[in-house]
Amino acid sequence: MIVKLIGHVFSAILGLYLISYLISSIDFVGDLKTLVVIGLIMGIINFLIRPVLKTITFPLKFLTLGISSFIINIGLVWLVVAVLFQDFFIVRTWFAYVWVFLTIWLLSMIFISNKK
Repeated sequence: MIVKLIGHVFSAILGLYLISYLISSIDFVGDLKTLVVIGLIMGIINFLIRPVLKTITFPLKFLTLGISSFIINIGLVWLVVAVLFQDFFIVRTWFAYVWVFLTIWLLSMIFISNKK
């Protein structure tokens, strides 16, 4: 369980770092410590809050054929980046939030194995 949490945190840190250099509409103005704090909070949210939200919104996910989970995940990224750390991580467009989510999701799929 702790390995999964570390995987979420590491994928969030690496994803935020990579996406800030790859996408021109995203700027990170901070140091490594700030990036680690943002990644830590995002990793904890992905580890603790996202499963609860997925359970609560299952009927909506069923009705929308999974699109609502995509929107919820982008909303969680928005919560951390735009609400908590708007001075350090600047995202100019909503489409950039999609890229942030997709990057972190892809890295999570790579680093977090469901094999036991």
